[in-house]
Amino acid sequence: MTLKDSAAREAYLKTLLDTVDEAYKAARTEVQEALDAAARETGTRQISVALPNGVEIAKVSLTSGTAETKVVDEEAFKAWVMKHFASEIERQFVATVRPAFAKKVLTELTAAGGTEWADPETGVIHDVPGVASRPARARGHRMTFAETGRDAVMAAWRTGQLAGVALPELTGEPIRCSRCQGEDGPDALCDACARPVP
Repeated sequence: MTLKDSAAREAYLKTLLDTVDEAYKAARTEVQEALDAAARETGTRQISVALPNGVEIAKVSLTSGTAETKVVDEEAFKAWVMKHFASEIERQFVATVRPAFAKKVLTELTAAGGTEWADPETGVIHDVPGVASRPARARGHRMTFAETGRDAVMAAWRTGQLAGVALPELTGEPIRCSRCQGEDGPDALCDACARPVP
């Protein structure tokens, strides 16, 4: 393969990759919105995924987001520690809060879900400045493929079963499978692509 051929192949694949990536992100957003709605309305947190011919290929499960308290104003947090816990300040060229103390306070604030921290030695409750609870990971979902799920998807793509479902923009119009040639009929379904056949 020449350099020109290799570069052309890279260009083709990059174009397809970008198209697939954009479609994937849109589909993932759509699934997340539908899962969130299903969880609110019916309590559904998991669904099965199947090919058009009914072969189950994966499960999609709702995951919960997590929150984490972080320092958002270093100076305010440091001033609070200097005032109330001066021994936890490390003096270098600049004064900084000892990492172990910051980690301890932030971990306890995360667990408490707020910005009030109780000094375990004195019992004094401090409203800690310069910190905020922010999502560390957004609520999402995960897809778990069946053992042969990915192979089944690739086979379905090669036979045209997914042409009208996944990325029809790559083909211009739906590809019909070689078994039924896409001839629609009223009675039976093609067992390869699940389309009506004469």
